[in-house]
Amino acid sequence: MSRFLSAFAVAIVGSLLGCSQSTTSSSPTSDASTAKTKLQGSGASFPAPLYLRWFRDFQKDSPNVLVDYQAKGSGAGIQDLINETVDFAASDAAMTTDEIAQVKRGVLLLPLTAGKVVLAYNLPGGPNELRLSRDAYCGILMGQIARWNDPRIAACNPDSTLPDRPITVVVRSDSSGTTHVLSTHLSEINAIWKSQYGVNKSINWPAVSNLVKAPKNDGVLAMVKQTPGAIGYVEYSFAVQTKQPMATLENREGNYVPPNAQSGLAALASAQEIPEDLILWIADPTGSDSYPIVTYTWLLCYRKYDNANQSQAIKNLVEYCISQGQSASEPIGYIPLPSPMVERVRAAAAQIE
Repeated sequence: MSRFLSAFAVAIVGSLLGCSQSTTSSSPTSDASTAKTKLQGSGASFPAPLYLRWFRDFQKDSPNVLVDYQAKGSGAGIQDLINETVDFAASDAAMTTDEIAQVKRGVLLLPLTAGKVVLAYNLPGGPNELRLSRDAYCGILMGQIARWNDPRIAACNPDSTLPDRPITVVVRSDSSGTTHVLSTHLSEINAIWKSQYGVNKSINWPAVSNLVKAPKNDGVLAMVKQTPGAIGYVEYSFAVQTKQPMATLENREGNYVPPNAQSGLAALASAQEIPEDLILWIADPTGSDSYPIVTYTWLLCYRKYDNANQSQAIKNLVEYCISQGQSASEPIGYIPLPSPMVERVRAAAAQIE
């Protein structure tokens, strides 16, 4: 990223946390009596603002535990877990059967929160509320719509005059759970996307005339903010906390729904029965008030740890996140877990050894 993007990315997470990104203390330990149990994690940037808040607050209640989390992207986190270079990972793309099989110590996938993927945009001279039909946002992302005044966008915004400006599409450059969530939704609603691009953490993007890549959610948002005419996909909290405009999207019922707390909760409520492995996709939520692109995001932890201190610390961390920690979700921009999911996660975490 450019120097501007790097600085802006740090500012985004800082504004969400009101503090430094680091969740560890740099104070040296003087002797064995002050030694702390360290939990090293890596993975998704999608839940990073909330995770960093949780981990910071958890350490206040558990001063003998240090939690360090590096938001490297879901794909990198999964690989770190497989390689056993971390104690836990995080991903918005649930691990595949093949990936799970590579984890020698076994793995549990624990949904700790949920969020919305939004289309953040920078359109000088555009409407205060940009509405995009399913046909319109699929067309933009597949390179079929190249200018903001295209008739398919204009039809969604009949009371507005759209500028004759080229569209710059900003996508992820890294292996990304956010990309997996978006491509899961697009595959569900668009047959061409499904057959040509499919579902993945990395996409061989269509031949969009103005396509820009950036790493992680904060990098995509930074690029959108500095590029007039740009649109990109990010987790809701990154956009709302920095006051970046977000498109109102047409949902499955044909209603235009803005991304907010209520529309996210409505989407989660539309989900079917929770499966045994806690891998629950909501590719295209039902319900008149549901926002169309939502996902759970998973903490990935081993079933067996090398020492009792680490296994107990992980259990305590999970319990904090699904109990006291849930009250922090909505103010930051995430969706609190429904009560049935909380109980299922608690039962699954009890299996950690």
